Amino acid sequence: MGIDVSVLDKVIQKTVKAVESSKEQIFEIAESARKEYEAMKREVHDVREAIGEVIRQVDALDLKYRKARSRLMMVSKNFHEYTEDDIRAAYEEAHDVQVELLLARERETNLRKRRDDLDMRLRNLEHTIQKAENLMSQMGVVLSYLMGDLGQVEEMLATAKQHQLMGLRIIQAQEEERKRVAREIHDGPAQSMANVVLRADLVERMLKNEQVTEALKELQGLKEMVRLSLADVRRIIFDLRPMALDDLGLVPTLQKYIQTFEEQSRLQVELIVFGKEQSLDSSFKAGIFRLVQECLNNVAKHASARFVQVKLEFQPETLFLVVKDDGVGFSVEQTKRSGNSFGILGMRERTQLLQGKMEITSALQQGTKVFFQIPLKGD
Repeated sequence: MGIDVSVLDKVIQKTVKAVESSKEQIFEIAESARKEYEAMKREVHDVREAIGEVIRQVDALDLKYRKARSRLMMVSKNFHEYTEDDIRAAYEEAHDVQVELLLARERETNLRKRRDDLDMRLRNLEHTIQKAENLMSQMGVVLSYLMGDLGQVEEMLATAKQHQLMGLRIIQAQEEERKRVAREIHDGPAQSMANVVLRADLVERMLKNEQVTEALKELQGLKEMVRLSLADVRRIIFDLRPMALDDLGLVPTLQKYIQTFEEQSRLQVELIVFGKEQSLDSSFKAGIFRLVQECLNNVAKHASARFVQVKLEFQPETLFLVVKDDGVGFSVEQTKRSGNSFGILGMRERTQLLQGKMEITSALQQGTKVFFQIPLKGD
């Protein structure tokens, strides 16, 4: 049965407009929630500072009240040694301090209740923002799919169902990666730069007050913060695209990455290379690097291993890659049936894009070996 592509195109265009409108509305909801969240965070910060100040007042008033009580008791006990005015003054002082203390404690209680209420509302807003972001990500996938080339729709509907599903997963992965990078930048370098500005203002005030020693100490902290922020930026850039792949090649880049991975994961990783690295296509080198990276990340997260071996063998027309660990292993068949191992699924899809083959050998308490056979593609 034939399909009228023009009719299908009109339907899809209407759907695209509806989805775009819905995505904009969800974005507005998310932005509104995010603004409210930031304002509430500032309010929580102010309330916490107010609680700290009230606690200090309560402690001071409590001490003052105890002294006033002691004074009153002494005056009452030795009333014949004091005038009536002295006794009245001691009583009024104790009473006034007691009233102040009760009011301060009531204010502390109210502030704590306000803080707890704000904390609960913050958690609810976080959930709202998360749900909105997830929904926008899913709509982004739908839009990317709907706005694709519809010239071959009839043929695609008949012959490319599996490729469509793979395309959706790739787009989903891209959306998730963009969100991950945005969060890393927001939570890492962006926060650090904001702190740098605040601490720079503090140093400026110290210098104006001729607090040179304190300013130098603060500058040392600033220097360390900037150094850590620079390291975060470099790590994010490296995760997005290791520039050393084009400058140094695949093997030196893997050596550098493995060295960093060992320091972060405390795993021992051995890299063995047979044969000579050829002049390889840039995308090919990136694909192989990501396969090794994904394997090592899976080992670090799931294997409870102590040792990992990464072996590369360059043949004239084929690259063999083996990643083997001494970890707890897993049931390959059970993982296939569950279909929940997105890491393995991603590696299989990447291997297919490289027109290669992938095999996994594993058993409980016997470690895991991942084998790749990939045809070489030169520049």
